[in-house]
Amino acid sequence: MIISTYDTATLRAALGIEMAGIESAPVGAGWGRVAPGRASDPDRHDETEVFVITAGRGTVVVDGRRQEVTAGSMIVFEPFETHVLENPGEADLVFLTLYWRDAESAARASARADRLAGRPQFVFSTPPTPNGDLHLGHLSGPYLGADAYVRFQRMNGAEAWHLTGSDDFQSYVQAAARRDGRTPAETAAHFSAEIAATLKLLDIEPDQYTVTNAEGGYREGLREFFSELVASGGITAQEAPALFDASGRYLYEVDVTGLCPSCSSATSGNICEECGEPNSVADLADPVATTDGGPPEAGTATRYTLPLHEYRADIEAHHARGRVPARLRDLAHRVLRRGRHDVSVTHPATWGVEPAQSDVPGQVIWVWPEMAYGFLHGIQSLGRRLGRPWNAREPRDDWKIVHFFGYDNSFYHSVLYPVLYRLAHPGWTADIDYHVNEFYLLEGSKFSTSRRHAIWGKDILTERSVDAVRYFLARTRPEGRRTDFRTAAFTELVENDLIGTWQQWLNGLGERLDKQTAGTAPDAGTWRPEHSAFLNRLESRRRALAGAYDPDGFSLNQAAEELDGLVRDAVRFSRQEGATSGIERWHSETRTTLALELAAARLLAQCAAPVMPRFARTLSACLGDPEPAQWPRTVRLLEPGTSVDLSTQEFFTPVDPRGADAA
Repeated sequence: MIISTYDTATLRAALGIEMAGIESAPVGAGWGRVAPGRASDPDRHDETEVFVITAGRGTVVVDGRRQEVTAGSMIVFEPFETHVLENPGEADLVFLTLYWRDAESAARASARADRLAGRPQFVFSTPPTPNGDLHLGHLSGPYLGADAYVRFQRMNGAEAWHLTGSDDFQSYVQAAARRDGRTPAETAAHFSAEIAATLKLLDIEPDQYTVTNAEGGYREGLREFFSELVASGGITAQEAPALFDASGRYLYEVDVTGLCPSCSSATSGNICEECGEPNSVADLADPVATTDGGPPEAGTATRYTLPLHEYRADIEAHHARGRVPARLRDLAHRVLRRGRHDVSVTHPATWGVEPAQSDVPGQVIWVWPEMAYGFLHGIQSLGRRLGRPWNAREPRDDWKIVHFFGYDNSFYHSVLYPVLYRLAHPGWTADIDYHVNEFYLLEGSKFSTSRRHAIWGKDILTERSVDAVRYFLARTRPEGRRTDFRTAAFTELVENDLIGTWQQWLNGLGERLDKQTAGTAPDAGTWRPEHSAFLNRLESRRRALAGAYDPDGFSLNQAAEELDGLVRDAVRFSRQEGATSGIERWHSETRTTLALELAAARLLAQCAAPVMPRFARTLSACLGDPEPAQWPRTVRLLEPGTSVDLSTQEFFTPVDPRGADAA
């Protein structure tokens, strides 16, 4: 017999609260106390765990869902459920915890696709800067990623929306306006419309597209958000070193270049694209003012400033809560280990939104802190159109925010914004997942508009090419490493893989059906071991594709490879079983082969829908199915007698990557 009694003298600090282990228990066990006003750190592990509340009242938060608990409550946490225990009351909240490993339970939980079920998901692709149109380097990253993510979530019954817009108040817009002889507002409006049109050509139509300079109530809401930051005491007006050109013009972002103080790479002001770390502009080595080409003059400027180093614990707690790739956690570690790091959140400028405060005249709220509000405003605007009570001033704990962005934006999204949200909305626990991509190169070097080294979306995207482009970008987009768009590789993939393998198999299947079953789906006949093995192989592909689209393991690289693998499995199976297709003795087995190939085609259509929606719709129609709207829960044969029209269908055509369709 083992008897353990709760004893405050044995408690020790752990997981943000106080814990005491129970020795010799047959499973992991311990006592815990959450003091009034405290909460446990977010915890996520592979064990099954049980809390039994023995005293007090509180709130348990599991994957963003909140539930009141009291003495006598028992809570079971499945593996990988992120859980927090809060005590908003005035008395101690005491609990007993029991936990144990179960490999089968952990395996089942790791394959769950419903972690975010029942919560609104707001999926943001970083608002592009409207100083130019979008090229394939832009499109391959946040925009295709967010679009495919939302399509898969909706196929699984989730409430998910894609939100983006145009980041009108960027300093780069003002620079483009000077170059083109326009006002910044004219430049922003022109390119914002061009960007939206290019996204539509890639079959990306966001549910919310916020044009910040034209959005009603945006400026007022931003000023209120900034005022909350000021009222929190977290940001204050501080004088600090700054750089100016020979005319006395304040320099930041596009107006200054130099060497990064962290990695010594060439960089513009405020952020380094190579290492992702911020700079203060004044700390650049060998700076040059791009406004006049000369060396800048050192001086000082008073700006609203955030002492980021004071919020290390908040940043790390945020990173413990959601999907935060190691690349981002490493960036936060590198920035915070510097010690003191002050971030200017206003800058002297004429283009942007001025704060309501009068102690920094002639300044605007910097566009990157502005974007933190812009995301909340986008949710509010979407809610207004949907009739949902979402308010930018009152963000809710059940909101699941998902960000897609390039690595050069990582500092702002994953380090700065969590702190701003903590200051402006201290009662809100922001639950955010992050998906980051690296740079996409063109023929081995960065896309460059000045060197005419780019493939613009409008130059390659047509109704006939869009699926091929989406598939190639999915297969080669820079996930975790820099990758490359090479025109020869694109042409080869379209002609050899999509036309020479996918389409050839589907057309060939249609020809065999026309010849053997009058163009209808046969009923499966006798099953041989090879047949059941192929069915199992298809089921493995279905599970692998679900994992590739799933929020935790999201990878369009993997999804594209699995789609191609599914086709090649079917081609191999067809070739192996085709040897007896004309022999009457094996007619029943041949029917099973054809039925399974049709099942593979149906599965391909369903599973390709997030990446290749037009192809999926066309293939489904050829199989007598509606447009794929639900994710397949298993592999299913077509109903016998279903009319099939595959033999002459043209799913893909050759594409000239430097212009329009070649066909």
